[in-house]
Amino acid sequence: MKTPTLSKLHLYQLTVIFSVLFALLGFTYNVWRMEVTEENSNIRTASFEVLLTLSSLEQLVYSAHYDGDEQEGNPRKGWVKVGLIEDLSMLTTDSVQAQAAALKTVWTDNWATMMDDRNSADQIVGAIDSTRTELKRVLQSLE
Repeated sequence: MKTPTLSKLHLYQLTVIFSVLFALLGFTYNVWRMEVTEENSNIRTASFEVLLTLSSLEQLVYSAHYDGDEQEGNPRKGWVKVGLIEDLSMLTTDSVQAQAAALKTVWTDNWATMMDDRNSADQIVGAIDSTRTELKRVLQSLE
């Protein structure tokens, strides 16, 4: 038969073990949640920057094609914007990276003729829109 002191000691030990396990579980969840939150924050920040750069690139294409403005529609500025989009896409998801790579391919194939050829300008704008759509989908899916 157990003595009351031994019974209390056993209960105390079980309480301590349960408390340590509960604290460990809570700490583990907190660390995991903070990592997810940080990753989502990085994706959001990069996505917003990519969206801004996409709109700048689209304006550049419109200036080059519709306005014939070689200053605002300078392809060298476009190369910088396309490169920045591709670089920032690495901080998002694989699907956005794929869209950014596709945009770079379309830009590479069409930048030289975008001023005079409507099809070239439309292809570039279409690739911009596809990238923008994928970014919006990714942003909506974040927790």
